[in-house]
Amino acid sequence: MSEDEETPGTAPEETKPRRRQARGERRIAQLLQAAADVFCAKGYTAASTNAIAREASVSPGTLYQYFPNKEAIALELGDRLLSEMRAAHGQAFTPANLGLPIPQLVDAVLDPLIEFNCQHPVFLALMHGSEIPGRIAEEHDALHASMLARVGELMAHYLPGTEPAQRARMADMIFAIVKSGLALVLAAPEGPEREAVITELKTVLLRYLAPPLADQRLTTTPSP
Repeated sequence: MSEDEETPGTAPEETKPRRRQARGERRIAQLLQAAADVFCAKGYTAASTNAIAREASVSPGTLYQYFPNKEAIALELGDRLLSEMRAAHGQAFTPANLGLPIPQLVDAVLDPLIEFNCQHPVFLALMHGSEIPGRIAEEHDALHASMLARVGELMAHYLPGTEPAQRARMADMIFAIVKSGLALVLAAPEGPEREAVITELKTVLLRYLAPPLADQRLTTTPSP
């Protein structure tokens, strides 16, 4: 038998660590999904490792093989959520969107963010909860500041005649509207009712933006 041949009925040694690694990754994904469900139902502060283990249908001992405590679970879940949120952020704010009319721009910016939050309702529950781990709060604050700056850039493009302070206030207001609207979207049943709430959220934004956009057109349109 050559050195490259295997003994019948045996697997190469290097496949065993890979199999163990794959099992471990599946278990981590299972625990993170259970944690997401518990954080959504109870909030981060009231959640416990025992509740997460029950949700995952594993023993607390099994959970502790992968995570030493609730904070470690939240950190791993938060890192993954923030990474996906950054990807959704990248889809929403692109140079190509600057040429769109405002209604299409609202669709282009909001749709990826709404889709992300509907797929991951734990994001709002975890990121805006009390006593979340400091590193998650810091990274979320940095992402929020980045998105706020991008909204400010959009305002500067569409409303170049407004003062920077006014554009900053408008960006803050837009964020407040979207945050409140997302909570209503997530509370609505999936299907027609949720779609109706999304339409209402977009309508509110468009009506908020309509007066300054109209004023901008009046001040920039040459007199006949």
